[in-house]
Amino acid sequence: MDPILRIENVTKTYVGHRALDDVSVEIPRGSIYGLLGPNGAGKTTLIRVVNHMTMPDRGKVWFEDHEITDKDIFNTGYMPEERGLYKKMKVGEQALFFARMHGLSRTEAARRLKDWFSRLGIAEWWDKKVEDLSKGMAQKVQFIITVVHEPKLLIFDEPFSGFDPINQNMLKEEILGLRDRGATVIFSTHNMESVEEICDDITLINKSQNILSGPVDEIRRKAGGNTFLVVYNGSQEDFSASLQGKAFPLGTPDSILGGFTQQRIHIPDDSDIRPVIGMLNEKVALRSFQEIIPSMNDIFIRAVNGTL
Repeated sequence: MDPILRIENVTKTYVGHRALDDVSVEIPRGSIYGLLGPNGAGKTTLIRVVNHMTMPDRGKVWFEDHEITDKDIFNTGYMPEERGLYKKMKVGEQALFFARMHGLSRTEAARRLKDWFSRLGIAEWWDKKVEDLSKGMAQKVQFIITVVHEPKLLIFDEPFSGFDPINQNMLKEEILGLRDRGATVIFSTHNMESVEEICDDITLINKSQNILSGPVDEIRRKAGGNTFLVVYNGSQEDFSASLQGKAFPLGTPDSILGGFTQQRIHIPDDSDIRPVIGMLNEKVALRSFQEIIPSMNDIFIRAVNGTL
């Protein structure tokens, strides 16, 4: 799939600190792309470069078929981690103001905003002041302001922060819907569970560099390293014989309920997986054979610690 955004060899240095060091990323069109990394890794600086809020020292950012410019703001939407609503203004008045800044007429802005307010359950807050909103309500308003002009590219910085589980799930569904309607979504988060649930691809930035990029499923599978959990009933000798040098036990076997034994094994060669299963079936009573896929949280920690 062709990228909607290409970040090429971007470097950005502040006084005494290199925030980005030769970072390159391609964001596939129509995807949900996770931008991950520990605090201070360079994620926010990269987002600011993409949004044309700061200029790189070296490198380029391409939006579709051209180098990104200020005019591309009409095709992007950005919700920063530090929310920026004017507390003394009325909610609806402020939402209209931002929608018109993104190029919508007052009539079209009002129509779209009323629809979004209704969908997110905050229609009755239209004439209230922002200072009267809870944190969660204010974040819903910020989300609506970000998406109302239906941009091609949406960037969310910690979009689930401050939401309870019900509203987190609602926001995830809305983000998936935006992608399904053609938008490309980038979001920066520390919520690894959300990454597993909705991200198609990720980039992990650590110490100002891109250390890991790719499809989530592919990264998780590769990080597993062809490790499997076998549950069986039979002797340890028969189990070991069935591996035939094609698979290797990891750790010690554990007895579990029902008289079964579970054992982790590693099969280096993909082509040996089916033969190993066949021999296990012959030698022992095979109960289950399951690939161990690490969580994104585990991958994040291992990658940042240099043990992936």
